[in-house]
Amino acid sequence: MKPSQSVEQRELAQLIVDALNLEGVAPDSIEPDGALFGSGLGLDSIDALELALEISKKYGVEIKADDEENKKIFSSLRSLSDFIQEQRSV
Repeated sequence: MKPSQSVEQRELAQLIVDALNLEGVAPDSIEPDGALFGSGLGLDSIDALELALEISKKYGVEIKADDEENKKIFSSLRSLSDFIQEQRSV
């Protein structure tokens, strides 16, 4: 049984699909623990910058380009969602 997306993860998956114009990708098809970059969705560093901008606009959470944690933050839908939730509660 595959883990399902939480409400926050569904909303974030929709943001990823919309912001990056991922045609043919359904937000529900993005696995919570699946890779967003490389072999996963195949996103690249430009996508990360665009996504960080959209996250900042929608959630008021800033992800700095030079943050050493970015690889971990952007590793999966779950980790990105968790990071946003942590930052919003600070």
